[in-house]
Amino acid sequence: MWLSKQVSGINERFSRTCKRFTSGAPFIVAGLLIAPFSYAHHHEAEEQHEGHNHHEEASQQHANDPAVAAYQAANDKMHEDMAMSFTGNPDVDFAKGMIPHHEGAIAMAEIVLQYGEDEKIRQLAEEIIAAQESEIAFLKEWLDEKRH
Repeated sequence: MWLSKQVSGINERFSRTCKRFTSGAPFIVAGLLIAPFSYAHHHEAEEQHEGHNHHEEASQQHANDPAVAAYQAANDKMHEDMAMSFTGNPDVDFAKGMIPHHEGAIAMAEIVLQYGEDEKIRQLAEEIIAAQESEIAFLKEWLDEKRH
């Protein structure tokens, strides 16, 4: 009974998520197109303000932490995998961009399951893994159907 409710809830959330994805796809694609330029500008500005880079300082303070190293590796891989050639088809570009994004979310969830302690966060991580795996499967199947 409990599992049935959980599966039903996941299916409902997946359905709502798919509807949200398709209704907001043009905005997401636009964001994916603009993000590299924003990222480059942001980091250029950071370099001009030496001594004010708190993110780098915080990362250096925790450089030997295995969870930090795992998060950094997962983040780097996700961003590398998201650097893709766009097709000009917003639906295809969305699907192709979301797969590595979801894979990154799964990697981060697995890291918190390995290193984290908070039960609520661990439960959320498990839910994220289930939802993202389902969405990745849907996106890959859809891309196969569209021959992309």
